[in-house]
Amino acid sequence: LARGEGSAQQTPQSNLDKLLPVTVEPIDPPTSLELGKPVEIKLLIVNHSSEAMSLQLQMRLAQMSGVVVCGRSFKNLGEVPPSGGSSVVEIRVVALVAGMFYVQGCSVVDLVSGRE
Repeated sequence: LARGEGSAQQTPQSNLDKLLPVTVEPIDPPTSLELGKPVEIKLLIVNHSSEAMSLQLQMRLAQMSGVVVCGRSFKNLGEVPPSGGSSVVEIRVVALVAGMFYVQGCSVVDLVSGRE
């Protein structure tokens, strides 16, 4: 193929968007948690894909260690716009053990495609 023909070149950013179309990050997380005391944590969910997505945040207890979510283990975020559209959601967690740990068991599912 001659230069400029065929499929469009993919940039590193577009490849990343396909690998991680949605990201989740805490907003100003606490530096420590008191054992057994629930705390609210805000999460920023960003849709990096080129398509709008109907998203659900799921906190999966079986994958959590040291800290667990209080209340419902999922939150429907509704339709999140493409290309940087975002949603902020609050979750309540409680520390069950002392020491260092990291939060895991957080998944985001596109309810239309079923993709995680």
